[in-house]
Amino acid sequence: MAVHEGDPPPHTGYRPQTPRFNADDATMTNSSSDADTPPQPDDFRTYVSPLATRNASAEMQEIFSPARKFGSWRRLWLALAEAQHELGLPISEEQLQAIRDRLDLTHEDFARARRHEERLRHDVMAHIHALGDAAPEARAILHLGATSQFVNCNAELLQLRDGLALLCAKTARVIDALADFAQTWRDLPCLGFTHFQPAQPTTVGKRAATWAYDLALCLDRLERTGAELRLRGVKGATGTQASFLELFEGDSQKVEELDRLVCRKLGFDPDKRYLLTGQTYPRVVDAFVLSELAATASVIHKMCNDIRLLSHRREIEEPFGASQVGSSAMPYKRNPMRCERATGLCRLVMTLAPGAWATEATQWLERTLDDSSFRRVALPEPFLALDGALDIVHNVASGLIVNQEVVKRALREEMPFLASENLLMQAVKLGRDRQQAHEAIRRHSQDAATRIKNRGADNDLMDRLREEQLLEGVDLSGAMDPASYVGLAPNQVDAFLRDVAGPIRDRYREQLQPAEDLSV
Repeated sequence: MAVHEGDPPPHTGYRPQTPRFNADDATMTNSSSDADTPPQPDDFRTYVSPLATRNASAEMQEIFSPARKFGSWRRLWLALAEAQHELGLPISEEQLQAIRDRLDLTHEDFARARRHEERLRHDVMAHIHALGDAAPEARAILHLGATSQFVNCNAELLQLRDGLALLCAKTARVIDALADFAQTWRDLPCLGFTHFQPAQPTTVGKRAATWAYDLALCLDRLERTGAELRLRGVKGATGTQASFLELFEGDSQKVEELDRLVCRKLGFDPDKRYLLTGQTYPRVVDAFVLSELAATASVIHKMCNDIRLLSHRREIEEPFGASQVGSSAMPYKRNPMRCERATGLCRLVMTLAPGAWATEATQWLERTLDDSSFRRVALPEPFLALDGALDIVHNVASGLIVNQEVVKRALREEMPFLASENLLMQAVKLGRDRQQAHEAIRRHSQDAATRIKNRGADNDLMDRLREEQLLEGVDLSGAMDPASYVGLAPNQVDAFLRDVAGPIRDRYREQLQPAEDLSV
């Protein structure tokens, strides 16, 4: 019995059949639909991660749930036993059927495993005993020749694959929403900034397209990382496959075929296995994955910070609910709390990536156990946090508010300064000395800026320049048209929509969903 047939491409958002609780009969059932609401503690004296209660989606929580993890272990034991049976080991069809009949964990299975672990201090052995209790016919052949990392590593790689697929789909959704926004506002000139100081104008649409393009670069890396994931397969206690060579009485061809069969039953191409391992799959793989998550988080963080800065200028605002409260003390406040939440979650993702590098660096010889407690936290949490951040920015990008008159006024106030270089070029074309004209414009600009800063007055630079003899004949009014300063920004939006957003939309067409309102 194969657990997952086929090897889906990384961008499909494919999620294999996964065990989950059924509230009606209190058993675990196979389903690819969203997880039920996670069980709540009996009282309010138990810590519950805010990643679960406030941020991460049900889909991502299901991928890293105990149901998925331990259900995958049972499917791994079944795949191993089936492959060993097919290659001639004395494992009966009745024993295999006993495992198949117990793939769906019940509450009693979890209770049994908990009791065994209290005694054994070993979670894998606890679940072997729990399955043996539920399927006594198969007890003797469970986990035959395997080490704990057969189930741990391979189950984790399945989780990483499925988690990456979900993140890819959600990144595509954000790109799609930003592309719509960029198309709507492709032509609206706005004040550009370098060093957060006024610079050449751009357009509102071009700025949003740039956010989306950075995310598209991340999506490409996430897809590639997912596609490059391999299975650890069946490698034994130190990666030498010695136990399986013993089981097959020295037949190395059968050991190789066992490895390939198990991979195929788990939905992986048999040629996509890590060729050499110690007891675990190479921990540098975790570093690859978490680094790409951190890179994506950094792009979201930058985008959200931009929106927060523009919100301060009242040019662009994130969605704000009709009854939403900005401050408990200041009723007028309209804080960019969604972008603030997203930046905080992204900061968590970015801080966890170096831990994966350290884990790879400190593995001793064939394996040391100090990676375990760290990875139980550091693998799921960046997925949960980035998942929540992507949901937030999808919501924001789908409802961004542009205050056009504020955008126009901000640009209008700075245009006399921004036009100075063009005015200088026109003066030179009329035969004026470039250095003299530069000095005249510089002097008038500084005087106008001093007047604005010291007296709070309007920008009178254009009035000053109209009286400047060195600029006589220069078209001062024409130089004030903002659209003439945005360069190819609208065309760049069009190119992004055609060459980048278009192919992404085609790949993820079935997964592009309208943004849902956030629960918090």
